[in-house]
Amino acid sequence: MTTIRYAALLRGINVGGNRKVPMAALRDVLAGLGHGDVATYLQSGNAVFTDTTGADESTLAAALGDAIAEKFGFAVDCLVRDAAYLKAVADACPFPAASLQGKQLHVTYFSEPVGPERFAAIDQEAYLPEEFRLGDRALYLYVPDGLGRSKLGAALSSPRLYRGTIATSRNWNTVVKLVELTHD
Repeated sequence: MTTIRYAALLRGINVGGNRKVPMAALRDVLAGLGHGDVATYLQSGNAVFTDTTGADESTLAAALGDAIAEKFGFAVDCLVRDAAYLKAVADACPFPAASLQGKQLHVTYFSEPVGPERFAAIDQEAYLPEEFRLGDRALYLYVPDGLGRSKLGAALSSPRLYRGTIATSRNWNTVVKLVELTHD
């Protein structure tokens, strides 16, 4: 059976002391689901693991979400992406990532493809030099002064933009690290 390496991206945990999911417990949950080579990165809901079941990403994410809800008593949106996808997203970055600081570039991963119609009401020129571009189930966000001061980032954080899909963001340092952790 083929072993595939994945990253699990959990949305909205360990922020401001709320919805706490200790990384050791997350590793235990993933191991309890039968996954191997489990590791976590940072405290913000990034885990990598191997799977040999042949289950698709949506099935793996649903099983992880169910296991987290059972263990911790609250629901957590989860995305699971394989190593090839993570590398393809990093490689397709439309911004000069190598010349930017990690805090200047972010990727929002989506549970399904999103089209430009979701973002039609956002006048991108009004936010320059900040910019965003869409990719394969991903949005790339360039914020030269960082996300904390970003007016475009604030506009893009509107829940109505993501209705019906799971969305979770990572800074470029984390994007790169997840590619490294999921590749041999």
